[in-house]
Amino acid sequence: MVHVKTKIERPDPALVAELAKYGSATIHEAQGRLGALSSRLKPVDRAMSLCGPAFTVKCAPRDNIMLQVAISYAKPGDVIVVSAGEYEEAGSFGDVLANACLAKGIAGLVTDTGVRDTAELIELGFPVFSLSHCIKGTVKETLGQVNDPVIVGGEVIHPGDIIRGDADGLVVIRRQDAAYAAEKSREREEAEAGYISAYKAGKSVIEVSNLAGVLAAKGLTTDE
Repeated sequence: MVHVKTKIERPDPALVAELAKYGSATIHEAQGRLGALSSRLKPVDRAMSLCGPAFTVKCAPRDNIMLQVAISYAKPGDVIVVSAGEYEEAGSFGDVLANACLAKGIAGLVTDTGVRDTAELIELGFPVFSLSHCIKGTVKETLGQVNDPVIVGGEVIHPGDIIRGDADGLVVIRRQDAAYAAEKSREREEAEAGYISAYKAGKSVIEVSNLAGVLAAKGLTTDE
C-alpha cells in the first residue's frame, strides 16, 4: 500500500479563480443543492475564505503525523482536507504548522478535528475551517493515506475536487463539474441582482418570486 500519492489531477486554475468569486451558498444552490459540508465545520474567523483543489489526508484521531506529511507534499494553491474521525478533543493544527503552509503557498486547511492558537491563526490570515478549538496536544504515531478519497463533513471528497469556504460554510465542487458550477453560479448571481433591483423599484417579494399562484393554490388568506 502506498501511503502518499503525489500525482493527482487538479482543476483548471482559471475555474478555481472563477468559483472563488462566488459564495459557498451560491455555489451549493447553483449546482443543485449539492456538496454542502456539515455546518459544524466553521472558520476560525468569519473573514477567512478559501478556494482550491483538495489535497486529502486521513489521520488517526488525536494524531497529526500524516497532516505534517500532507503539508510537506502539498502544492501552492492546494486546500488540505483532513479526515480525523470527527474528534473534537484535539488541537491538531496551530500557528507553527500554519506558518509552514503559508511558506509553501497552501490556500487553506479544512479539518474535522480541532485546532488551536486561533488568535495567531487570525493574525497570520491563514484560512482554517475546523470542527472545534482545543488546546489538547496530539501524538505522531499512526500512518495514514494522502490523496485517497475521504469523508469530511458528510461529503465524500476526492483529491482535486474544489473546496470553497467562507463565512457561511463549505462546499465541495467535483473537479469534473467545475465549469458547470461556475456557469450556474454566475447565472444565479445575475438573477439575484435582478431580484434586488426589483425590490428597490417597489415590487413585493410575492411579485418578484411569482408566488401568487402558489399561495392561492395552498389557500392562503389575508384580512385585506
